Amino acid sequence: MNEEEQIRIVEALLIADSDPLTQARINTVFDNDAPSLKNTVEQLNNFYKKHNMACEIRSVAGGYQLVTRSEYEVWIRRLLNKEGRLKFSSAALDTLAIIAYKQPINRYEIEAIRGVDSSGVLKTLLNRNIIKIKGRDTGPGRPLLYKTTNKFLEHFGLNRLSDMPKLKEVTELLDADSTLGEQITVFKESETDSHFVDTST
Repeated sequence: MNEEEQIRIVEALLIADSDPLTQARINTVFDNDAPSLKNTVEQLNNFYKKHNMACEIRSVAGGYQLVTRSEYEVWIRRLLNKEGRLKFSSAALDTLAIIAYKQPINRYEIEAIRGVDSSGVLKTLLNRNIIKIKGRDTGPGRPLLYKTTNKFLEHFGLNRLSDMPKLKEVTELLDADSTLGEQITVFKESETDSHFVDTST
């Protein structure tokens, strides 16, 4: 099998698979001569760019996904009538932002920040596999701790949590336009509690 055939196969896998494609998964497809996924992605992206294609391959959640370029989002949304992606309420987005920046965090800490009961929102996010339970806190009652999942990274087009906007950047945006929100002040504490019992395997 020559290099050109390998590249075409990897491209077909990227098209067919809705989950991020990793080198480990590539290795299970090829017998003994699995290509370097990183190098193949670079070659494909160079080809797409050279020919001004509407797609590109992005690094997402530890793997790679074939996606449409951002300038075509408005047209895709028209086609899908905004039903192609998960929808989140304002309450869900508030809660998700708190978890993303403060994880692992328990429900009572989330509610202290939001000022309202968050049990229903947490249940919704768990059912959608956007967050998961990550052990128990060591505080009174040993409440469950929550953290984001790989599906969270995929949905927001992130490769890792460190790709999220820095809190300083968000703060600067809010300082420039106070109408964007008021809860950012709770995130200014950079330290996240780490005293928890991990029940995951």
